[in-house]
Amino acid sequence: MQAVILAGGLGTRLSEETALRPKPLVEIGGRPVLWHIMKLYAAHGVTDFIVCLGYRGYMIKEFFSSYALHLSDVTLDLGARSVTTHRHEAEDWRVTLIDTGDATMTGGRLARVLKYVTGDIFCFTYGDGLSDVNIAATIEFHRKHGRKATVTAVYPPRRFGVLDMDGERVTGFREKPRGEGGFINGGFFVLSRDVGGYIKNDETIWEHEPLQALAEERQLQAFRHEGFFQPMDTLRDKNYLEELWASGAAPWKCW
Repeated sequence: MQAVILAGGLGTRLSEETALRPKPLVEIGGRPVLWHIMKLYAAHGVTDFIVCLGYRGYMIKEFFSSYALHLSDVTLDLGARSVTTHRHEAEDWRVTLIDTGDATMTGGRLARVLKYVTGDIFCFTYGDGLSDVNIAATIEFHRKHGRKATVTAVYPPRRFGVLDMDGERVTGFREKPRGEGGFINGGFFVLSRDVGGYIKNDETIWEHEPLQALAEERQLQAFRHEGFFQPMDTLRDKNYLEELWASGAAPWKCW
């Protein structure tokens, strides 16, 4: 099983961080949010990743090319041009990094990497959303229903409180009720390889024509996840995730 991760967007709503680096490299607890997503998948046995690069994609290549070295104790024999590793703590992952273009849309990015997918089904998600979703359960759900696509349906994060009012007088204040407005697309897809037939070109937005066509053909099933889900769209979101990690009880940390 492989996981394809979108990591090529501009991340304009988090410009405080993304002016100098791609959003998937923005750190939570000293590690890129992309690393946290990969750790979630790895905890459920998925350790073969295909990362769709775009904006400043070379920085993601540089991160992974140096990752094992940064987590190791080594002796560098400069004369012999050799490296001896004494301690190695990097994860046992296989990471394929593919340049899918700076301006390519989400569907186009997926289409560009399908030739690197080796199995009949694969996982697919965004490089900026964290959750405690059970990845293994989404895969099993997909296998059982036998259709072409599974999307993880999540409740939108509660961003604002609700004012109870009588005319202009505030009579109470409460957190926005969980689930108000229904489920949304949380990513964490499981897909069959032939979804590529629903993508026309680089301009295809995965969330538009392909998902709509799959839904109309009754080929799209929803895996309901009522647990934690939080995208990192803004600086406020990033700070919230940092607070959760610093608390020692980050909901997505299952490793």
